[in-house]
Amino acid sequence: MTATVDTVHLDPRRNVPGVHRVGFREALAAEWVKFWTVRSTRWSLVLLFVLGAGLTTLVCWAAAAEIASGEAGEAAGSFLTWGLVFSQLAAIALGTLVVTGEYGTGMIRATLSAVPRRGRVLAAKALVVTGVLFVAGTVTAVVGYLGGNWFLDREGVGLALSDDGVLRALLGSGLYLAGLGLFALGLGLLVRHTAAALTVGMALVLVIGNLAYVLPGEWGEWVAKLLPGNAGSQVATAVSFSPVALSPWTGFAVFAAETAAVLLAGHLVFRRRDA
Repeated sequence: MTATVDTVHLDPRRNVPGVHRVGFREALAAEWVKFWTVRSTRWSLVLLFVLGAGLTTLVCWAAAAEIASGEAGEAAGSFLTWGLVFSQLAAIALGTLVVTGEYGTGMIRATLSAVPRRGRVLAAKALVVTGVLFVAGTVTAVVGYLGGNWFLDREGVGLALSDDGVLRALLGSGLYLAGLGLFALGLGLLVRHTAAALTVGMALVLVIGNLAYVLPGEWGEWVAKLLPGNAGSQVATAVSFSPVALSPWTGFAVFAAETAAVLLAGHLVFRRRDA
């Protein structure tokens, strides 16, 4: 009679003298090193900052006089994080490449050989992406606010940090971009191909989100409200451009739930697929 051995769950290093089992701290350190040694990381973060802070400043400079005269038709607070519209692209790219870059080069096999527990690998990647994008997004929003608000102040329509929604929008920019990075990371695990994952992510957040507002009736309005980009971005805007959008924290809660669902699906696929 032959005993059946579950080889799927065997750890060849278990109870082997002199072999150190890799814990979460080591996995996190490895993901941190890999994250910063890839050239696309630096370019993505530079692009995120330039687009976010630069375009916010530029738009506030161009629109300040019209805002002051009322010709713009929007409040000054709507423009303080305007560049976030384009920073989203960099955040999606960064979150996607953290996963698909390793699949493209085959590095994922070495990663899983060093850290067999795939949940630990995913948690380490998620923590690195979240931390970096939160800091980068917040810094970008603050610099954009300082630059753009200087021009608004010259026209008498500047906003202080203590004004309603301003501080929340600056910190919310970091939260939203960190969430987008996680959303894209989950898509990367599901698709495992850079171009395809980027296309799906950008389509959901930017293209379909804007097109959904033209859908007829109340159901179309709700579809538009609940799409990831429309729901999540409200927390990063002092005054929303859309009068039918969800409130900032309600929208972010919806976006967080959608991100968690995509990450969970990605995790389940990650555990079952071969590297």
